[in-house]
Amino acid sequence: MAFWDGLFAGRAAQFESGNSATNSIVLSRRNATVSLNKQGALSGNLRVNLSWRMRTSDIGGRARQSGRLLRPLKLFQPEVVQAHTQGMVNVDLDLGCMYELKDGTKGVVQPLGNLIGDLQGPPYIRLSGDDRFGAPSGETVYVNLDHRDDIKRLLFFVYIYDQTPAFDRTHAKVTLYPGNGPRIEIELDERAPQARSCAVFTVDNTKGELVVRREVKFVYGFQSELDRMYGFGMQWGRGYKTRA
Repeated sequence: MAFWDGLFAGRAAQFESGNSATNSIVLSRRNATVSLNKQGALSGNLRVNLSWRMRTSDIGGRARQSGRLLRPLKLFQPEVVQAHTQGMVNVDLDLGCMYELKDGTKGVVQPLGNLIGDLQGPPYIRLSGDDRFGAPSGETVYVNLDHRDDIKRLLFFVYIYDQTPAFDRTHAKVTLYPGNGPRIEIELDERAPQARSCAVFTVDNTKGELVVRREVKFVYGFQSELDRMYGFGMQWGRGYKTRA
């Protein structure tokens, strides 16, 4: 670890890509937390990316099955495809972040309602855009850790916007890319076919230490239910997206 830390220490943090070592930390039920302080990742922009994909067997049955007769073992290995177009996949996963600042301000950054946030001013969190079709780049939220002292806690969540619940078929993953140190990966791999929302992870600022905790808690409601679970106490109403 020390070798990589020294190798990448001199690079400046970038808004678009962020710098991370080639290794990664996978948060699981057994190993659910990681300290950004101990990883030396307390400056620059923390990039949080949601990516997802579906299998051809989930979309349209066993496509191109005749070609697989030449390779019978492939019948038991559905081909993985990126969900690029609405015609292929009728699922729209969104990434959002509820926040509470040290001054008591609470709010949410999410595609719904065009609540994209602000990176240089409060809440120091910004959504890069809304991916509606599962493109390889996914959706990304940036957190300005240069203002970490202003942040009390964060809850990152994923929800399905106005479509059929399908968390069990989307193979979603959330990846954190700190300005320095290894990336942090969280798979949404638990079966919850009827769930519409998932609390993925929290970031708590406790006496200056930023701790990332894996949650991966699925709920059958939307943001208001996640709010009640984590006690943000905000008011919620029905929201809509503008047409693409």
